[in-house]
Amino acid sequence: MNDKHSLRKIIKDSLSELTRPLYEDYSYKIATRLFDDHDWKQANVIGITISKRPEVDTYQIIRKAWEQGKQVVVPKCNPKEKKLVFRTLKGFSQLESVFYGLYEPIEDQTAKVEADDIDLLIVPGLAYTKTGYRVGFGGGYYDRYLTTYSGKTLSLAFENQIVEQFQVETYDLPVSKIITNVEVIYTK
Repeated sequence: MNDKHSLRKIIKDSLSELTRPLYEDYSYKIATRLFDDHDWKQANVIGITISKRPEVDTYQIIRKAWEQGKQVVVPKCNPKEKKLVFRTLKGFSQLESVFYGLYEPIEDQTAKVEADDIDLLIVPGLAYTKTGYRVGFGGGYYDRYLTTYSGKTLSLAFENQIVEQFQVETYDLPVSKIITNVEVIYTK
């Protein structure tokens, strides 16, 4: 399947069929695998998005990071420049609803964190190949951010988000691993 627009629709439709119990169960299994991962254990500063269903639940992951004394940084979008800036999150009360019902950090309550200071970046997406390439949500924000980021990367995905192939563009950068509800896929 080469058409990213069609692929996004197919994956979104597939994810919308996940019942709440399966969504919770799969998200928990993914989180458990993540907490056992070497890169997670070594990281002090973790970049992660605030999930919106049907994405893998990141709220439980953020809570665990805080419990383990890790610094959590979440993205703030700059739509004019189509760029991301990560900001420290110390509590969910530091979030506000912005575009499309997404939650982002409130600028005057959070501090900016540079890409070089993030140990592990958990990169969101809709579809992934086993070689680590991803189809995002269409804004290109992470594609641009990854060009300046040199730390560890991984993605969290439900099993049905793994696809055989799609057209990879020259600007696409793969993640190092994908953690699903059934396996950890090492891509490099």
